[in-house]
Amino acid sequence: MGRIMGVNTVKVSAGDAYEVLYAGWQAQKTGAMLASYMLHGRPGVGKTQMVQHLSDAIGARLFDLRLTTIEPQDLRGLPYYDHAAGKTTWYRPEDLPDDPETPSVLFLDELTAASPYLQPTVYGLLQERRVGRHRLPDSVFIVAAGNTVEDGAIAYEMNTALSDRLLHLHVEAVATDWLDNYAVPRGLHPAVIAFIKTRADLLETTEAALDQGHMIACTPRSWERVSDILNAIEERKLRNILVAGTVGDAVAADFALVADDIAATVQVTQMLEADRKRRIALYPATMHGLNALIYGLVGVLNARNAPDVIDIMADIRKLADLRDEGEFSRMPLGELCTYGFETLIRKGLDQGLEQAFLGSRAYRAYAEERKAAGLA
Repeated sequence: MGRIMGVNTVKVSAGDAYEVLYAGWQAQKTGAMLASYMLHGRPGVGKTQMVQHLSDAIGARLFDLRLTTIEPQDLRGLPYYDHAAGKTTWYRPEDLPDDPETPSVLFLDELTAASPYLQPTVYGLLQERRVGRHRLPDSVFIVAAGNTVEDGAIAYEMNTALSDRLLHLHVEAVATDWLDNYAVPRGLHPAVIAFIKTRADLLETTEAALDQGHMIACTPRSWERVSDILNAIEERKLRNILVAGTVGDAVAADFALVADDIAATVQVTQMLEADRKRRIALYPATMHGLNALIYGLVGVLNARNAPDVIDIMADIRKLADLRDEGEFSRMPLGELCTYGFETLIRKGLDQGLEQAFLGSRAYRAYAEERKAAGLA
């Protein structure tokens, strides 16, 4: 039996892979480098979302070809006989970009799961940027993606002739990257974000599931689906069944405890509507709850409620003095507040809310405390 070849390059987070692709596009646009890229990674790690994000960022039209669903003629086109020329020629397929003026991203998804009979047709696209007589303009950025044999997905070994035509990126799930660059900006449910912040090991469990013979694994994609379930299904019993069918029963049981705690204690809307005295009593007294509160505040931030959101965030660091519960004295409230403000400020800058922070007495007091402690 032949030896299974691994992807012998450094593993990178989805955020780093995106930065590499964006830099590659910039280099291609200036004529400095013309290349095709291959994203390796387990199912659900975020490869497809990354390419969609890139297309949106560069204002490109996305041509998404799932190679497991097409035949060689779908790429090459179909022949017809040109009677006037006395020869056979080819109709160009509509799924390939041909506009030299408009940026396009050609995404060849599930490359490693495609039939080996299709791979020779793909070679020309990846190496020579052409199929038959049809040549891709330089305005087209080419990205392929696929799983490996070790991932438990359907995959063929990539032969060296195909591998040599690509720049390879091995994408892995990294909790901090996923939280900061995907989950928080997209406004995933605070319970999901809070859970993964404290259980980073459960963001991606494909390898463990394979070792245990389990069908269901946790992936960034499945956690996004859990967020959708929480937003769509109110009845707890039905919600828990759906979550178990998404991330597995053991993880779902752990998550349910966190979700129930957050549902019972995190009251962002009520806190925004209350005066400061009443707000203090509404802060959750658990780490899960405070993490969820932070992400809830980030999610609702806008120009109208910014002063109240900033005040609520600033008081997190003072909870040990403002509330009698001993739990707060054992929590890293300063670190939570700092992380909360860092995340909140990123959201605020995107919305043009700089003045809301500069004009906030609570934020200035927080910033001055950090400066006095040598942390600014």
